[in-house]
Amino acid sequence: MSIVGLLAVAALAGCGGKAHTPTDTPASAHGVPSGMSMGDPSATPADKIDGAKKSTFTLLDTRPPGTDSAAGTAWLAQNDKGTTVTITMTGLKPGKEYMAHLHAQACAKDNGGPHFMFDPAGPTTPPNEVHLGFTADAAGKATVTVANDRKVGDGARALVVHPMDAMDNRLACADF
Repeated sequence: MSIVGLLAVAALAGCGGKAHTPTDTPASAHGVPSGMSMGDPSATPADKIDGAKKSTFTLLDTRPPGTDSAAGTAWLAQNDKGTTVTITMTGLKPGKEYMAHLHAQACAKDNGGPHFMFDPAGPTTPPNEVHLGFTADAAGKATVTVANDRKVGDGARALVVHPMDAMDNRLACADF
C-alpha cells in the first residue's frame, strides 16, 4: 500500500470511516461505480449546474496549525442526475492531501456534526457518502468536483474539509 493509502487508512479511522485512497481520476478506474468518485475531472462542476447552492468556507477552531489563510467556496447542485459538489480552495499547504465530506448538520452545530449518509445504517464510504479527495497544488490551491447519482435532498447541510493526515482536525466548513 502506498503512503497515500496508509494515510487514508489512518485519517479515516480518526473520522470513524473506512479507508479509501483519494483520487482525481474517474471512479471507474478505482472500482467505484462511475459518478461516485472522490474526485472526477470529467464531471460537470456544480457551479455550472442551474440552481446550485454556493457557500463560502468558514475556518473552524479545530483546524490544524498553519492553516489560518485557507479560504474557498463550495457549491452543491441537485438535479435529475443526482448530486454534484465542487470546491475551490486557496491557502492550503502545498502538496498536502485533503478530504471533504458532506455533513448532516450546519457548521455552527458541532462543526457540521456527523457525515451525511444516504443510508444511516450503511457503509461510511461512497456511494453511501459523498467524499472529495484532493491534493493542494504547489501554490496551495485546489479545485475538485464529485458527482453521486442520488440526490441528498435537504439532509446534507454542510461540507467539511479535513487534512488527510489529521481527520480529527476539521479545517473549514461551508453551509448549504
